[in-house]
Amino acid sequence: MTTAATPGFLSEQEILNNIPVWLRKVREDARRRFATQGYPTTRNEEWKYTNVAPIAKTSFQPGEYNLDGSIIALAARLTASIEAAPVVFINGQYCAELSDSEGLPHGVKAGSLWEAIQQGDADVTKHFGRSAGSTQSAFADLNAAGFHDGAFVSVPAGTVLEKPIHLVFLSTAEGAPSVSHPRNLIVIGARSQASLIETYSGSEDDLYFTNAVTEIVAQEDAVLHRHKVQREGIRAFHVANLLVQQARNSTLVCHSLSFGGALVRNDVNVVLSEGAEGTLNGLYVAGGKQHVDNHTTINHAKPHAASHELYKGILNGQSSAVFNGKVIVEKDAQKTDAKQTNRNLLLSGDAVINTKPELQIYADDVRCTHGATIGQLEENALFYLRSRGIGQEEARRILVHAFAREIIDRIKLKDLCAVLEEELDKRLRTVTSEAA
Repeated sequence: MTTAATPGFLSEQEILNNIPVWLRKVREDARRRFATQGYPTTRNEEWKYTNVAPIAKTSFQPGEYNLDGSIIALAARLTASIEAAPVVFINGQYCAELSDSEGLPHGVKAGSLWEAIQQGDADVTKHFGRSAGSTQSAFADLNAAGFHDGAFVSVPAGTVLEKPIHLVFLSTAEGAPSVSHPRNLIVIGARSQASLIETYSGSEDDLYFTNAVTEIVAQEDAVLHRHKVQREGIRAFHVANLLVQQARNSTLVCHSLSFGGALVRNDVNVVLSEGAEGTLNGLYVAGGKQHVDNHTTINHAKPHAASHELYKGILNGQSSAVFNGKVIVEKDAQKTDAKQTNRNLLLSGDAVINTKPELQIYADDVRCTHGATIGQLEENALFYLRSRGIGQEEARRILVHAFAREIIDRIKLKDLCAVLEEELDKRLRTVTSEAA
Protein backbone atom coordinates (compact mmCIF):
# COMPACT_ATOMS: atom_id res chain seq x y z
CA MET A 1 0.00 0.00 0.00
CA THR A 2 1.14 3.51 -0.74
CA THR A 3 0.98 6.23 1.84
CA ALA A 4 0.03 9.81 1.13
CA ALA A 5 -1.39 12.88 2.72
CA THR A 6 -4.97 12.37 3.83
CA PRO A 7 -6.97 14.75 1.63
CA GLY A 8 -9.99 16.38 3.16
CA PHE A 9 -9.47 15.11 6.72
CA LEU A 10 -10.81 17.24 9.52
CA SER A 11 -8.29 18.55 12.00
CA GLU A 12 -7.80 16.79 15.33
CA GLN A 13 -9.59 19.61 17.12
CA GLU A 14 -12.58 19.43 14.77
CA ILE A 15 -12.84 15.71 15.41
CA LEU A 16 -12.91 16.21 19.17
CA ASN A 17 -15.37 19.12 19.18
CA ASN A 18 -19.13 18.92 18.70
CA ILE A 19 -19.22 15.29 17.69
CA PRO A 20 -20.85 12.25 19.35
CA VAL A 21 -18.51 9.85 21.09
CA TRP A 22 -19.50 6.95 18.81
CA LEU A 23 -18.71 8.95 15.67
CA ARG A 24 -15.44 10.19 17.13
CA LYS A 25 -14.37 6.56 17.48
CA VAL A 26 -15.47 5.75 13.92
CA ARG A 27 -13.39 8.65 12.61
CA GLU A 28 -10.33 7.87 14.67
CA ASP A 29 -10.39 4.16 13.76
CA ALA A 30 -10.78 4.95 10.06
CA ARG A 31 -8.05 7.52 10.20
CA ARG A 32 -5.72 5.06 11.87
CA ARG A 33 -6.43 2.32 9.31
CA PHE A 34 -5.85 4.65 6.37
CA ALA A 35 -2.60 5.94 7.87
CA THR A 36 -1.44 2.31 8.12
CA GLN A 37 -2.49 0.98 4.72
CA GLY A 38 -2.68 4.08 2.51
CA TYR A 39 -4.05 3.90 -1.00
CA PRO A 40 -4.29 0.49 -2.70
CA THR A 41 -1.84 -0.41 -5.45
CA THR A 42 -2.01 -2.75 -8.42
CA ARG A 43 -0.29 -5.38 -6.27
CA ASN A 44 -3.62 -5.72 -4.50
CA GLU A 45 -5.72 -8.32 -6.38
CA GLU A 46 -8.87 -6.22 -6.04
CA TRP A 47 -7.07 -3.29 -7.70
CA LYS A 48 -4.94 -5.22 -10.18
CA TYR A 49 -6.28 -3.38 -13.24
CA THR A 50 -6.98 0.02 -11.67
CA ASN A 51 -4.08 2.28 -10.84
CA VAL A 52 -5.06 5.01 -8.37
CA ALA A 53 -1.61 6.65 -8.41
CA PRO A 54 -3.08 9.77 -10.11
CA ILE A 55 -5.30 10.22 -7.05
CA ALA A 56 -2.55 9.44 -4.53
CA LYS A 57 -0.12 11.87 -6.16
CA THR A 58 -2.52 14.80 -6.33
CA SER A 59 -2.65 17.32 -3.50
CA PHE A 60 -6.38 17.82 -2.90
CA GLN A 61 -8.00 20.47 -0.76
CA PRO A 62 -11.50 20.15 0.72
CA GLY A 63 -13.98 21.56 -1.78
CA GLU A 64 -15.55 24.84 -0.76
CA TYR A 65 -19.26 25.47 -0.42
CA ASN A 66 -19.87 28.12 -3.05
CA LEU A 67 -23.42 28.79 -4.23
CA ASP A 68 -22.61 30.75 -7.36
CA GLY A 69 -24.48 31.17 -10.63
CA SER A 70 -22.81 28.27 -12.41
CA ILE A 71 -23.70 25.84 -9.63
CA ILE A 72 -27.30 27.07 -9.54
CA ALA A 73 -27.56 26.63 -13.31
CA LEU A 74 -26.07 23.13 -13.18
CA ALA A 75 -28.45 22.06 -10.42
CA ALA A 76 -31.41 23.43 -12.38
CA ARG A 77 -30.34 21.61 -15.53
CA LEU A 78 -30.02 18.27 -13.70
CA THR A 79 -33.32 18.50 -11.84
CA ALA A 80 -35.67 20.36 -14.19
CA SER A 81 -36.61 17.37 -16.36
CA ILE A 82 -37.13 14.87 -13.54
CA GLU A 83 -40.25 14.87 -11.37
CA ALA A 84 -38.68 14.25 -7.97
CA ALA A 85 -37.88 15.86 -4.61
CA PRO A 86 -34.39 17.38 -5.07
CA VAL A 87 -31.84 17.22 -2.25
CA VAL A 88 -28.70 19.06 -3.38
CA PHE A 89 -25.11 18.98 -2.11
CA ILE A 90 -22.22 21.23 -3.11
CA ASN A 91 -18.80 19.66 -2.65
CA GLY A 92 -20.39 17.20 -0.23
CA GLN A 93 -22.28 19.77 1.88
CA TYR A 94 -26.06 20.10 2.04
CA CYS A 95 -27.56 23.05 0.17
CA ALA A 96 -30.95 24.00 1.64
CA GLU A 97 -31.48 26.78 -0.94
CA LEU A 98 -31.57 24.31 -3.86
CA SER A 99 -33.35 21.46 -2.03
CA ASP A 100 -37.08 20.85 -1.70
CA SER A 101 -38.48 17.87 0.19
CA GLU A 102 -41.71 19.55 1.29
CA GLY A 103 -43.96 17.35 -0.85
CA LEU A 104 -42.85 14.08 0.71
CA PRO A 105 -45.22 12.07 2.94
CA HIS A 106 -45.35 12.79 6.65
CA GLY A 107 -42.46 11.22 8.54
CA VAL A 108 -40.13 10.89 5.55
CA LYS A 109 -36.76 12.52 6.12
CA ALA A 110 -34.53 13.66 3.26
CA GLY A 111 -31.74 16.10 4.01
CA SER A 112 -28.41 16.54 5.77
CA LEU A 113 -26.76 13.54 7.42
CA TRP A 114 -24.61 15.82 9.58
CA GLU A 115 -27.69 17.54 10.92
CA ALA A 116 -29.27 14.16 11.71
CA ILE A 117 -26.09 13.14 13.54
CA GLN A 118 -26.16 16.33 15.61
CA GLN A 119 -29.81 15.68 16.48
CA GLY A 120 -29.07 12.12 17.57
CA ASP A 121 -31.50 10.55 15.08
CA ALA A 122 -32.22 6.95 16.12
CA ASP A 123 -31.82 5.53 12.59
CA VAL A 124 -28.40 7.15 12.28
CA THR A 125 -27.03 5.89 15.60
CA LYS A 126 -28.38 2.41 14.85
CA HIS A 127 -27.30 1.97 11.23
CA PHE A 128 -24.39 4.33 10.48
CA GLY A 129 -21.23 2.36 9.67
CA ARG A 130 -22.90 -0.99 10.18
CA SER A 131 -21.88 -2.15 6.69
CA ALA A 132 -18.97 0.13 5.85
CA GLY A 133 -16.92 -0.98 8.83
CA SER A 134 -16.45 -4.46 7.35
CA THR A 135 -15.43 -3.51 3.80
CA GLN A 136 -11.68 -3.19 4.40
CA SER A 137 -11.69 -0.43 1.82
CA ALA A 138 -9.10 2.33 2.03
CA PHE A 139 -11.47 4.71 0.27
CA ALA A 140 -14.32 3.92 2.67
CA ASP A 141 -11.91 4.69 5.53
CA LEU A 142 -10.93 7.92 3.80
CA ASN A 143 -14.60 8.81 3.60
CA ALA A 144 -15.35 7.97 7.24
CA ALA A 145 -12.44 10.06 8.46
CA GLY A 146 -13.04 13.00 6.14
CA PHE A 147 -16.74 13.43 5.44
CA HIS A 148 -18.34 16.76 6.33
CA ASP A 149 -21.90 15.88 5.32
CA GLY A 150 -24.03 13.79 3.00
CA ALA A 151 -27.57 12.62 2.52
CA PHE A 152 -29.83 11.07 5.12
CA VAL A 153 -33.05 9.48 3.88
CA SER A 154 -35.43 7.69 6.22
CA VAL A 155 -38.75 6.25 5.06
CA PRO A 156 -41.05 5.09 7.90
CA ALA A 157 -42.61 1.63 7.90
CA GLY A 158 -45.58 1.17 5.60
CA THR A 159 -44.92 4.33 3.56
CA VAL A 160 -45.23 4.46 -0.23
CA LEU A 161 -43.44 7.34 -1.97
CA GLU A 162 -45.37 8.56 -4.99
CA LYS A 163 -42.34 10.38 -6.43
CA PRO A 164 -38.60 9.72 -6.18
CA ILE A 165 -36.08 11.48 -3.99
CA HIS A 166 -33.29 12.95 -6.12
CA LEU A 167 -29.91 13.32 -4.43
CA VAL A 168 -27.74 15.68 -6.49
CA PHE A 169 -24.01 15.91 -5.73
CA LEU A 170 -22.19 18.79 -7.45
CA SER A 171 -18.43 19.30 -7.38
CA THR A 172 -16.23 22.24 -8.29
CA ALA A 173 -12.57 23.15 -7.94
CA GLU A 174 -11.50 26.77 -7.75
CA GLY A 175 -7.84 27.18 -8.49
CA ALA A 176 -6.65 23.95 -6.84
CA PRO A 177 -7.78 20.31 -7.06
CA SER A 178 -10.64 19.69 -4.64
CA VAL A 179 -12.05 16.65 -2.84
CA SER A 180 -15.39 15.83 -1.25
CA HIS A 181 -16.46 12.78 0.74
CA PRO A 182 -20.26 12.52 0.54
CA ARG A 183 -21.59 10.11 3.16
CA ASN A 184 -25.11 8.82 2.58
CA LEU A 185 -27.39 6.72 4.77
CA ILE A 186 -30.66 5.39 3.35
CA VAL A 187 -33.09 3.54 5.64
CA ILE A 188 -36.23 2.07 4.04
CA GLY A 189 -38.72 0.91 6.67
CA ALA A 190 -40.59 -2.39 6.68
CA ARG A 191 -43.26 -2.71 3.95
CA SER A 192 -42.27 0.66 2.46
CA GLN A 193 -41.75 1.42 -1.21
CA ALA A 194 -39.42 4.12 -2.54
CA SER A 195 -37.42 5.26 -5.56
CA LEU A 196 -34.11 7.07 -5.22
CA ILE A 197 -31.93 8.82 -7.78
CA GLU A 198 -28.29 9.73 -7.11
CA THR A 199 -26.70 12.08 -9.63
CA TYR A 200 -23.01 13.00 -9.50
CA SER A 201 -21.82 15.85 -11.69
CA GLY A 202 -19.49 18.82 -11.69
CA SER A 203 -17.61 21.44 -13.64
CA GLU A 204 -16.54 19.86 -16.91
CA ASP A 205 -12.93 21.06 -16.93
CA ASP A 206 -12.16 21.09 -13.19
CA LEU A 207 -9.86 18.60 -11.50
CA TYR A 208 -11.70 17.18 -8.50
CA PHE A 209 -12.19 13.93 -6.60
CA THR A 210 -15.53 12.60 -5.39
CA ASN A 211 -15.19 9.82 -2.80
CA ALA A 212 -18.70 8.67 -1.86
CA VAL A 213 -20.05 6.02 0.50
CA THR A 214 -23.73 5.08 0.46
CA GLU A 215 -25.22 2.69 3.02
CA ILE A 216 -28.68 1.27 2.36
CA VAL A 217 -30.76 -0.61 4.90
CA ALA A 218 -33.86 -2.26 3.40
CA GLN A 219 -35.99 -3.65 6.20
CA GLU A 220 -38.44 -6.55 6.01
CA ASP A 221 -40.68 -6.52 2.88
CA ALA A 222 -39.29 -3.12 1.81
CA VAL A 223 -38.95 -2.26 -1.90
CA LEU A 224 -36.32 0.18 -3.17
CA HIS A 225 -35.47 1.21 -6.73
CA ARG A 226 -32.13 3.01 -6.71
CA HIS A 227 -30.67 4.79 -9.75
CA LYS A 228 -27.11 6.11 -9.80
CA VAL A 229 -26.15 8.42 -12.67
CA GLN A 230 -22.46 9.35 -12.83
CA ARG A 231 -21.88 12.38 -15.08
CA GLU A 232 -18.64 13.77 -13.64
CA GLY A 233 -16.33 16.11 -15.53
CA ILE A 234 -13.87 14.55 -17.94
CA ARG A 235 -10.88 15.25 -15.62
CA ALA A 236 -12.61 14.09 -12.43
CA PHE A 237 -11.89 11.10 -10.23
CA HIS A 238 -14.90 9.23 -8.87
CA VAL A 239 -14.77 6.42 -6.30
CA ALA A 240 -17.99 5.11 -4.76
CA ASN A 241 -18.81 2.38 -2.26
CA LEU A 242 -22.40 1.11 -2.08
CA LEU A 243 -23.20 -1.17 0.88
CA VAL A 244 -26.62 -2.77 1.15
CA GLN A 245 -28.22 -4.84 3.89
CA GLN A 246 -31.47 -6.50 2.76
CA ALA A 247 -33.76 -7.96 5.40
CA ARG A 248 -36.20 -10.82 4.93
CA ASN A 249 -38.32 -10.63 1.74
CA SER A 250 -37.01 -7.17 0.80
CA THR A 251 -36.45 -6.11 -2.82
CA LEU A 252 -33.67 -3.94 -4.26
CA VAL A 253 -33.40 -2.93 -7.90
CA CYS A 254 -30.22 -0.95 -8.52
CA HIS A 255 -29.32 0.77 -11.81
CA SER A 256 -25.79 2.16 -12.24
CA LEU A 257 -24.94 4.32 -15.27
CA SER A 258 -21.43 5.71 -15.80
CA PHE A 259 -20.80 8.30 -18.49
CA GLY A 260 -18.14 10.74 -17.22
CA GLY A 261 -14.94 10.85 -15.20
CA ALA A 262 -11.31 10.17 -16.05
CA LEU A 263 -10.94 7.39 -13.46
CA VAL A 264 -14.04 5.75 -12.02
CA ARG A 265 -14.42 2.96 -9.49
CA ASN A 266 -17.77 1.58 -8.28
CA ASP A 267 -17.77 -0.98 -5.47
CA VAL A 268 -21.12 -2.61 -4.72
CA ASN A 269 -21.67 -4.99 -1.80
CA VAL A 270 -25.12 -6.50 -1.21
CA VAL A 271 -26.06 -8.94 1.56
CA LEU A 272 -29.33 -10.85 1.05
CA SER A 273 -31.38 -12.28 3.89
CA GLU A 274 -34.01 -15.02 3.55
CA GLY A 275 -36.40 -14.54 0.64
CA ALA A 276 -34.77 -11.27 -0.43
CA GLU A 277 -34.33 -10.32 -4.08
CA GLY A 278 -31.52 -8.15 -5.43
CA THR A 279 -31.11 -6.87 -8.98
CA LEU A 280 -28.04 -5.02 -10.24
CA ASN A 281 -28.11 -3.43 -13.70
CA GLY A 282 -25.18 -1.42 -15.05
CA LEU A 283 -24.12 0.49 -18.14
CA TYR A 284 -20.72 2.12 -18.66
CA VAL A 285 -19.73 4.12 -21.73
CA ALA A 286 -16.11 5.19 -22.06
CA GLY A 287 -13.98 6.90 -24.69
CA GLY A 288 -10.63 8.62 -25.01
CA LYS A 289 -8.47 7.46 -22.11
CA GLN A 290 -11.26 7.01 -19.58
CA HIS A 291 -11.05 4.12 -17.11
CA VAL A 292 -14.16 2.61 -15.47
CA ASP A 293 -13.99 -0.19 -12.87
CA ASN A 294 -17.07 -1.98 -11.54
CA HIS A 295 -16.62 -4.44 -8.66
CA THR A 296 -19.78 -6.09 -7.35
CA THR A 297 -20.33 -8.63 -4.59
CA ILE A 298 -23.69 -10.25 -3.86
CA ASN A 299 -23.69 -12.34 -0.69
CA HIS A 300 -26.52 -14.87 -0.35
CA ALA A 301 -26.38 -15.21 3.42
CA LYS A 302 -29.75 -16.96 3.89
CA PRO A 303 -31.91 -19.42 1.91
CA HIS A 304 -34.55 -18.74 -0.75
CA ALA A 305 -32.97 -15.50 -2.01
CA ALA A 306 -32.58 -14.48 -5.65
CA SER A 307 -30.16 -12.17 -7.45
CA HIS A 308 -30.01 -10.96 -11.04
CA GLU A 309 -27.11 -8.99 -12.49
CA LEU A 310 -26.54 -7.54 -15.96
CA TYR A 311 -23.73 -5.08 -16.71
CA LYS A 312 -22.97 -3.79 -20.20
CA GLY A 313 -19.97 -1.80 -21.38
CA ILE A 314 -19.22 0.23 -24.52
CA LEU A 315 -15.58 1.20 -25.04
CA ASN A 316 -13.71 3.06 -27.74
CA GLY A 317 -10.48 4.99 -28.21
CA GLN A 318 -7.86 4.00 -25.65
CA SER A 319 -10.40 3.58 -22.87
CA SER A 320 -10.32 0.68 -20.44
CA ALA A 321 -12.78 -0.99 -18.12
CA VAL A 322 -12.95 -3.64 -15.44
CA PHE A 323 -15.86 -5.81 -14.40
CA ASN A 324 -15.40 -8.10 -11.41
CA GLY A 325 -18.69 -9.62 -10.30
CA LYS A 326 -18.71 -12.00 -7.37
CA VAL A 327 -21.67 -14.04 -6.14
CA ILE A 328 -21.18 -15.79 -2.79
CA VAL A 329 -23.62 -18.48 -1.64
CA GLU A 330 -23.14 -19.27 2.03
CA LYS A 331 -23.42 -22.81 3.42
CA ASP A 332 -26.94 -22.31 4.80
CA ALA A 333 -28.24 -20.42 1.73
CA GLN A 334 -30.09 -23.32 0.12
CA LYS A 335 -32.56 -22.70 -2.74
CA THR A 336 -30.50 -19.75 -3.97
CA ASP A 337 -31.23 -18.51 -7.49
CA ALA A 338 -28.47 -16.31 -8.95
CA LYS A 339 -27.70 -15.15 -12.48
CA GLN A 340 -24.84 -12.87 -13.49
CA THR A 341 -23.95 -11.56 -16.96
CA ASN A 342 -21.39 -9.06 -18.29
CA ARG A 343 -21.42 -8.03 -21.96
CA ASN A 344 -18.94 -5.68 -23.59
CA LEU A 345 -18.75 -3.97 -26.96
CA LEU A 346 -15.33 -2.80 -28.14
CA LEU A 347 -15.38 -0.17 -30.89
CA SER A 348 -11.61 0.30 -31.08
CA GLY A 349 -8.63 -1.98 -31.34
CA ASP A 350 -6.99 0.00 -28.51
CA ALA A 351 -9.86 -0.36 -26.02
CA VAL A 352 -9.38 -2.89 -23.21
CA ILE A 353 -11.80 -4.76 -20.95
CA ASN A 354 -10.84 -7.06 -18.07
CA THR A 355 -13.87 -9.08 -17.01
CA LYS A 356 -14.06 -11.70 -14.28
CA PRO A 357 -17.43 -13.09 -13.20
CA GLU A 358 -17.10 -15.31 -10.13
CA LEU A 359 -19.22 -17.81 -8.23
CA GLN A 360 -18.34 -19.03 -4.73
CA ILE A 361 -20.88 -21.68 -3.79
CA TYR A 362 -20.87 -23.41 -0.41
CA ALA A 363 -24.43 -24.80 -0.57
CA ASP A 364 -25.57 -27.78 -2.64
CA ASP A 365 -29.20 -26.99 -3.56
CA VAL A 366 -28.81 -23.89 -5.73
CA ARG A 367 -29.26 -22.62 -9.26
CA CYS A 368 -26.44 -20.27 -10.28
CA THR A 369 -25.15 -19.15 -13.66
CA HIS A 370 -22.62 -16.59 -14.84
CA GLY A 371 -21.01 -15.49 -18.07
CA ALA A 372 -19.16 -12.74 -19.91
CA THR A 373 -18.86 -11.71 -23.56
CA ILE A 374 -16.54 -9.35 -25.43
CA GLY A 375 -17.28 -8.47 -29.04
CA GLN A 376 -17.43 -5.95 -31.84
CA LEU A 377 -20.25 -4.76 -34.07
CA GLU A 378 -21.52 -7.46 -36.40
CA GLU A 379 -20.52 -6.85 -40.01
CA ASN A 380 -23.72 -8.46 -41.32
CA ALA A 381 -25.86 -6.07 -39.28
CA LEU A 382 -23.82 -3.10 -40.50
CA PHE A 383 -24.13 -4.30 -44.10
CA TYR A 384 -27.90 -4.67 -43.72
CA LEU A 385 -28.31 -1.08 -42.52
CA ARG A 386 -25.89 0.29 -45.13
CA SER A 387 -27.79 -1.52 -47.89
CA ARG A 388 -30.87 0.49 -46.95
CA GLY A 389 -29.18 3.81 -47.45
CA ILE A 390 -27.99 4.47 -43.89
CA GLY A 391 -24.53 5.99 -43.61
CA GLN A 392 -21.64 4.18 -41.94
CA GLU A 393 -21.49 6.37 -38.84
CA GLU A 394 -25.27 6.40 -38.31
CA ALA A 395 -25.46 2.62 -38.80
CA ARG A 396 -22.82 2.09 -36.13
CA ARG A 397 -24.66 4.45 -33.78
CA ILE A 398 -27.96 2.60 -34.27
CA LEU A 399 -26.40 -0.76 -33.41
CA VAL A 400 -24.55 0.56 -30.38
CA HIS A 401 -27.67 2.34 -29.15
CA ALA A 402 -29.66 -0.91 -29.40
CA PHE A 403 -26.97 -2.66 -27.35
CA ALA A 404 -27.17 -0.02 -24.59
CA ARG A 405 -30.95 0.39 -24.57
CA GLU A 406 -31.49 -2.93 -22.80
CA ILE A 407 -30.28 -1.36 -19.55
CA ILE A 408 -32.20 1.91 -19.83
CA ASP A 409 -35.39 0.07 -20.79
CA ARG A 410 -35.32 -1.62 -17.38
CA ILE A 411 -35.80 1.72 -15.60
CA LYS A 412 -39.42 2.47 -14.73
CA LEU A 413 -39.11 6.25 -14.26
CA LYS A 414 -40.11 7.65 -17.66
CA ASP A 415 -38.72 11.15 -17.17
CA LEU A 416 -35.39 9.74 -15.97
CA CYS A 417 -35.32 7.42 -19.00
CA ALA A 418 -35.78 10.44 -21.28
CA VAL A 419 -32.84 12.22 -19.63
CA LEU A 420 -30.68 9.12 -19.90
CA GLU A 421 -31.64 8.63 -23.55
CA GLU A 422 -30.43 12.15 -24.27
CA GLU A 423 -27.18 11.61 -22.37
CA LEU A 424 -26.63 8.24 -24.03
CA ASP A 425 -27.28 9.65 -27.50
CA LYS A 426 -24.78 12.45 -26.87
CA ARG A 427 -22.15 10.02 -25.64
CA LEU A 428 -22.73 7.50 -28.43
CA ARG A 429 -22.42 10.14 -31.15
CA THR A 430 -18.96 10.87 -29.77
CA VAL A 431 -18.13 7.19 -29.32
CA THR A 432 -19.23 6.06 -32.77
CA SER A 433 -17.70 9.03 -34.61
CA GLU A 434 -14.35 8.46 -32.88
CA ALA A 435 -14.48 4.75 -33.64
CA ALA A 436 -15.60 5.07 -37.26
